[in-house]
Amino acid sequence: MDVLARFLPAAGLSLLSLVAGVPSSFAQGSLFNAIPVDQSKFILVAAPIGAGERSQLNIYEQRSEKRPCYSSGTGSPAVVDPLLSTFDFTGICNRYIDGNGYSLRIGGNDLGTRYRLVVVKTTNDIELLATPTRDRSQKSYLVARSGGNASGFLKLNFEPGWSLMRRAYGKKALGHIYLYRDSTAEAE
Repeated sequence: MDVLARFLPAAGLSLLSLVAGVPSSFAQGSLFNAIPVDQSKFILVAAPIGAGERSQLNIYEQRSEKRPCYSSGTGSPAVVDPLLSTFDFTGICNRYIDGNGYSLRIGGNDLGTRYRLVVVKTTNDIELLATPTRDRSQKSYLVARSGGNASGFLKLNFEPGWSLMRRAYGKKALGHIYLYRDSTAEAE
């Protein structure tokens, strides 16, 4: 198919993609789609690393009602108890703890290889930032924040316009989560 694609115009490539069973989005440069998820089944968490001087992003998903995956306090910042660390959560919870489980997507662009998601402690807050990995002249995006500074596992709340979506290949949902925004203009 690669050899044929070099000799066909763009319209022919789209037709060839449809005939070959490859999603047409692949012909346009995006192999994956983003599909909605039930936001109430997920929580973003700033999870401490080691002694807690630094944190990383964890995303917990409640897949069944068999038992809770986490407990979240109230207030800002809200402390999270990751209950899934106390039992075999197979089939009950999903835990996304690194770039293999989540990435950044803005509109139709999967930015997982061009941006990384980092948790940054400031004087008064804990922020989730999307920072460029290749071109440092690109801007960073504030994705979420805790609403205050404290130690332990803390809930991160999305900034306006951000949400979670699931990666899909065609109509097949995959086990990868996007931190998603419709466009970069809204993220300014």
